[in-house]
Amino acid sequence: MERVSKMVSEKPVVIFSKSSCCMSHTIRSLFSDFGVHPTVYELDEISRGREIEQALSILGCNPTVPAVFIGGEFVGGANEVMSHHIKRSLKPMLKRAGALWV
Repeated sequence: MERVSKMVSEKPVVIFSKSSCCMSHTIRSLFSDFGVHPTVYELDEISRGREIEQALSILGCNPTVPAVFIGGEFVGGANEVMSHHIKRSLKPMLKRAGALWV
């Protein structure tokens, strides 16, 4: 849990993903369309990825990927991110975190 906290506090936007997850790809594409460059951790490609995935599960990430953190705070998975986008609250979150300058 401490490792995850440290990882998400170091960058404005962090996505925990798996290389084969289509929803993770969709969320990365959404941020890319905004001009945001999130830090992405592919849990199936990094050491201790399984351990991090277990910590995400304990934090309430279900499913565990994608798990999106903005400004060090857990936003949620794909459904929650898309919900924020539809409600027009995603861009303000990104601005507050310093990830979006528009």
